[in-house]
Amino acid sequence: MTARIERPLSPHMQIYRWTLTMAMSIVHRATGIALYVGTLLLVWWLVAAASGPAAYANVQAFTGSIIGRLIVFGYTWALMHHMLSGIRHFVWDLGYGFKANEREALTWGAAIGGIALTVLIWIIAYAIGGGR
Repeated sequence: MTARIERPLSPHMQIYRWTLTMAMSIVHRATGIALYVGTLLLVWWLVAAASGPAAYANVQAFTGSIIGRLIVFGYTWALMHHMLSGIRHFVWDLGYGFKANEREALTWGAAIGGIALTVLIWIIAYAIGGGR
């Protein structure tokens, strides 16, 4: 009988050196899950708008609160980050951006771009009166 060598069945996160690309890939998956949950808030808003002024006022009261605004801000960021990370993955699917410097640039672009687009959207929303 041969001796058994104990080793992992597959590579694990403890074996790999953490990189920005790896972390952003995990964040991309997490934002996908967050978008499903956040979409429930969007559905609540749409159903309330169709249900009448009282129901709509309840949703507006929630989204106008500090916690509600933080949730909607987070939803906006998740949407922007997920979109830009999706574009990054699409570029990779086309066979481009695999050199180390290109990969890092795409990853930083998705990270910084998601934050910048979120802030820009909120600035525009407040500027046109959506934040009242």
